[in-house]
Amino acid sequence: MRILFMGTPAFSVPTLQCLYDAGHQIVGVVTQPDKPKGRGKAVSFPPVKERALALSLPVYQPRKVREEEFLQTVRELAPDAAVVVAFGQILPQSFLDIPRFGCVNVHASLLPRYRGAAPIQRVILDGEKETGVTIMQMDAGLDTGDMLARQVIPIAPDETGGSLHDKLMQLGGPLLLSVLADLERGTAVRTPQTGETCYASMLDKAMGNVDWKDGAVPIERLIRGLDPWPSAYTHWNGKTIKLWKASVRAAEKDEETAAPGTVVRLGATIDVKTGDGILQIAELQLEGKKRMDAASFLRGAHMQAGDVLAGE
Repeated sequence: MRILFMGTPAFSVPTLQCLYDAGHQIVGVVTQPDKPKGRGKAVSFPPVKERALALSLPVYQPRKVREEEFLQTVRELAPDAAVVVAFGQILPQSFLDIPRFGCVNVHASLLPRYRGAAPIQRVILDGEKETGVTIMQMDAGLDTGDMLARQVIPIAPDETGGSLHDKLMQLGGPLLLSVLADLERGTAVRTPQTGETCYASMLDKAMGNVDWKDGAVPIERLIRGLDPWPSAYTHWNGKTIKLWKASVRAAEKDEETAAPGTVVRLGATIDVKTGDGILQIAELQLEGKKRMDAASFLRGAHMQAGDVLAGE
């Protein structure tokens, strides 16, 4: 099948490789424009572009896919289908109508739940027990098209945003191959999205700022869900501390009256009172320092029971 592939981040790369290895004719790879990155502002290629160049595939980087010049380019490429994996732009109907079999999206959630840009992290923040990948026939809405296939996986109790990302990025390609075969044979089954839905908006650094009035359970989920980016963080003695690993326990009687954010016990973990229960911080990172376990941190810091951790 003639495939136009559209994707940008590392999450998209395994699906591109899977299509290539399966022998599909990839007529073009569309990705976001290059961006300056780091302190030196050196131009950085999107991960999908790097892989496409390594495979000697033609790369297109339109600023807006809705521009007529790019739409005409796609018409000339004459793809049978467009495969979209975390591309980063909303596709207009004028684009969706070009491929013979339409546009197929690989989405990292069990639709109709967690439409939007950050479903991987949101399922952890919300305490979901399972997630997966949905292959969807795209329409003009935001992740609202008919479902063509889904694959479900459990969410581990210690799952992080990073570990779940790496699991899900490997699921889409093999599932997509079977969907493309069904589309070509005319046997694909479309299932409309019905039932409860929710939206997973983009992540930003501010959402990692821990509010100690929240309960220990949602704070622990926040730490895992935002690992590795944008990360959960708090402040102590005017410095930022990133939180990387924690567990939850009930507050003991003498700890119940402590204000949220108060350090109530120090040892193998740093135990902090929250709005409901105790968060036991096991791994953290003081600004300018490396990530370390709590015991190592305490050997070099002057933190004491009664100190208060706070948001900005």
